[in-house]
Amino acid sequence: MTLQGSPSIDMLTANMDGSRILVVDDDADIRILLSDFLEQHGFAVTAVADGVAMDQALAAQTFDIAVLDVMMPGEDGLSILRRLAASGDLPIIMLSAIGGDIDRIVGLEMGAEDYLPKPCNPRELLARVRTVLRRNRRQTSEPQVPAGQRLRFAGWQVDMGVRLLTDPDNVVVTLTDGKFRLLRAFIEHPRRVLSRDQLLDYSAGSDAESYDRAIDVQVSRLRRKLERGEMGDELVRTIRNEGYMFTAEVRPA
Repeated sequence: MTLQGSPSIDMLTANMDGSRILVVDDDADIRILLSDFLEQHGFAVTAVADGVAMDQALAAQTFDIAVLDVMMPGEDGLSILRRLAASGDLPIIMLSAIGGDIDRIVGLEMGAEDYLPKPCNPRELLARVRTVLRRNRRQTSEPQVPAGQRLRFAGWQVDMGVRLLTDPDNVVVTLTDGKFRLLRAFIEHPRRVLSRDQLLDYSAGSDAESYDRAIDVQVSRLRRKLERGEMGDELVRTIRNEGYMFTAEVRPA
């Protein structure tokens, strides 16, 4: 990572396959800490020091979410929040050394999606970022399989309307709500590599926690349910360092 000479902006670019995050904070150490951590988890991060540099960054590219400090010299975070909320639909998470309920409520009422006190745990911020992105993505997600459709894959049959799954021997297999939503995510995106974040986007409720390992556990449990199929546990294949793939062909029953 390279900090540019200007004290107002340092551009930090990571793997562009990830969502783009704009971090606005006048504390260089916090910018570096948050940027490095978020980049390690696949996000593309641009970090700036003030409102002027933020406007420059927004003019240069689009972002999926912004993390905005409240206490900054020049234009403060609440003023920036008010301006951004009035002019667009960029989701914003506020950070503030003032962690009182009143300040948090004011930030939320002004349009912030979430509000965290400083210093914050980077892992908690990561979870909040993923939750906000997931909540917003669900509004523009890909068309889903019609609720009443019956589908077949590898000898299995699933009725999406009544959430009924039967194995190749026509035995009903019971799935919890979480496992059914995960199966539906795979059915809607067959033979595609899905990252853990994507599986969270597609299968989790908007208020679900954003933990990678929660998906790993659910996938493991779903695999055990599908072991009786023609392809066994190969129905859900692990793609190293990328995620999971549902390998079966899905077609109308």
